[in-house]
Amino acid sequence: MTPLYSLRDAGMRYNGTEVLSRVNLDFPDVQMAAIVGPNGAGKSTLIGIMSGLRHGYMGHCTYNGVEVGSWQRRGFARQVSVVPQSLRLEFPFTAEQVVMMGRTPFCDGLFESPEDREAVDRAMEITDTASFRKRDFRSLSGGERQLVILASALAQSPRTLLLDEPTTFLDLKHQISIYRLLRELREQGLLVVAVTHDLNLAAAYSDRVVMLKAGRVAADGAPADTLRREIIRDVFGVESQVREAADGRPWIVYGH
Repeated sequence: MTPLYSLRDAGMRYNGTEVLSRVNLDFPDVQMAAIVGPNGAGKSTLIGIMSGLRHGYMGHCTYNGVEVGSWQRRGFARQVSVVPQSLRLEFPFTAEQVVMMGRTPFCDGLFESPEDREAVDRAMEITDTASFRKRDFRSLSGGERQLVILASALAQSPRTLLLDEPTTFLDLKHQISIYRLLRELREQGLLVVAVTHDLNLAAAYSDRVVMLKAGRVAADGAPADTLRREIIRDVFGVESQVREAADGRPWIVYGH
């Protein structure tokens, strides 16, 4: 079976410096994968290539058998939603209007359809943002903005969801709720790929962990296989103890 995403010798250079090198990864159509690694490891660059937002990459990155750069943008947006680390808007859009922007790939006229409205309402309910739907997006806290951005991505009704540090501005309660939601979306049949710095969130909710170091894949596999003491030491330069949680997944305690 052809993987949904396939990367072959994928890489990227910025000003002559190689920030991602010879990445070979396949992602099936249903999975929750975490991309982890220290700062500068190439995580955001990898997600950028997969999302079609980083041009001039080396090698190949195909989605559903077609090179990402060859996709018609509207068609690709109907398949793949991207959640960036942050979104800055200068105009007074309400939270609801920002979520409605996620329906742009499906709009054929100036006015939203009943299907658009239903998708927006469902996305805002799922992300717990309906209570401030009429507020100016610029007035929201960092965590509230991130939830609205996620709602906008879900309103696209995607087959694949790519996220770059989706819980950066969220408190602990909302971090957990977002990862539970991502897991539920995976169970509903989506491919979910999320960049994260939190190894324990990756361990608790992901099917797979891809670990990057200096632009290369250092480990790739189930959390129990990749989140090992010696690998964490090599990639992150910290000591840790890897214990087993109640559900059998690894749980990391840092320090000797």
